[in-house]
Amino acid sequence: MTLELLTPDEMAQADRLAIASGPFDGAGLMRRAGDAVAAEILARHPGAARVHVLAGPGNNGGDGFIVAARLTQAGLRVEVHCDAPPAGGDAGRASADWARPIRPLSDFQPRSCDLVVDALFGAGLARAVTGPAADAIDRANASDAFVVAVDLPSGISGRTGQPLGTAIRAGLTVTFFRLKPGHLLEPGRSHCGETVLADIGIADTVLRDIGCRTFRNEPLLWRQCFPRPHREAHKYARGHAGVFSGGASATGAARLAALAAARAGAGAVTVLSPASALQVNAMHLTSIMLRRTDTPDEALAFARERRLAAAVIGPGFGTGSRCAGFVAALARLGEEGALRLVLDADALTSFEEEPQALFRLLVRAEPGGEPLVVLTPHEGEFRRLFPDLAADGTLSKLERAQAAARRSHAVVVVKGPDTVIAEPAGRAAVNANGTPYLATAGSGDVLAGIAAGLLAQGMPAFEAACAAVWMHAEAGSRFGPGLIAEDLPGLLPPVLADLPARASGR
Repeated sequence: MTLELLTPDEMAQADRLAIASGPFDGAGLMRRAGDAVAAEILARHPGAARVHVLAGPGNNGGDGFIVAARLTQAGLRVEVHCDAPPAGGDAGRASADWARPIRPLSDFQPRSCDLVVDALFGAGLARAVTGPAADAIDRANASDAFVVAVDLPSGISGRTGQPLGTAIRAGLTVTFFRLKPGHLLEPGRSHCGETVLADIGIADTVLRDIGCRTFRNEPLLWRQCFPRPHREAHKYARGHAGVFSGGASATGAARLAALAAARAGAGAVTVLSPASALQVNAMHLTSIMLRRTDTPDEALAFARERRLAAAVIGPGFGTGSRCAGFVAALARLGEEGALRLVLDADALTSFEEEPQALFRLLVRAEPGGEPLVVLTPHEGEFRRLFPDLAADGTLSKLERAQAAARRSHAVVVVKGPDTVIAEPAGRAAVNANGTPYLATAGSGDVLAGIAAGLLAQGMPAFEAACAAVWMHAEAGSRFGPGLIAEDLPGLLPPVLADLPARASGR
């Protein structure tokens, strides 16, 4: 499994552990990295008219000199541009072995038919790119030349995915051993283009010493606990999910979430509707059940009577003290029977004036320590609940989500093109299959419903949230242009049908 995400510091530790255990020393790993990049270039661009290698002063530059040597040996016309060639260590030896001229970065003038190898700075960059290197990056971006980045596009932080000054926009990025957060967090992901993960001989056993807690969100991450119906199961054995509806003019969001919960596998789904909206909801529901629910006490009575396993509140419900009262009641019910909750949209906004009041409600966990609640904020809702975290420019989106999960005692899903899922104990995942077609009204309601459907079937909260995010994005990608939220629940069955193959790594 290659799902682990390593920070630049963790990757440096992996390099040290690999060198200490062998069979490759530092020079050997650098040669294999350079060979991997050169092989990708020769497989994709064997007829490049001219190759410009932009080399920096560190190990990334050493990789670049090896790439230049391999491409020259293959018969390509290669120019190396470097203002400060590496002077010591493995990278220094790689640059010393380059017997051809080294041109200054100021001489770099790419043409549209050229290929550019970006080996200026790797994932560990921690300062803004300035001077001739920044100028060279700007010229590469302004040209039509195809750019191949070594490890990570120069100027992108491997920790945050954010640009440090100017940053390369690559068509292909070749990285090594494991991805870094900057490969998946935007705008880093967009700067990478296609990303290839190359095996350079570092054994997976080094991960035991690193203790990685962050991952790329894929079915392999949560396949072991994904619910599968048993032959003898009845509908309530597959879990009963409740979805709270808003008033007569705001019922569609709840129905979207309810249908998504059912499509995700919940055996029974009930829309809990105020009296004012019963007729509207009844006109649109068939397999989804309907129950009048005007007060928190009525909600609790129904949940106990019909053994609700999970509930969604927020989509279209309405903000304010009434919504906060329902949330508080449902959170108390979690103390009795581990009712799992998905809080979205209005349920989050209702606590924007006093977020700590919400977090105090969510302290309870299942006996094994698993959280009972999933929060699904978009960036605006996140900013209202966690204003200090949102304003902290030193934190990556991944780190903000992890801090929010610890504070709220819940699984936090920070939505966006690079959705991050984090749990209070520190595990986190970055989604990689997002699509811009999901940026449509009601899409988040469907996501909340999928999560509730999986929670109702007994899936742990972190894994259920990860699975819901991936399935939601996969469904959207399969539809493509013209997608609206109503399309998404109907796209889930083929996604579910294909999951066994995806979860096996095929």
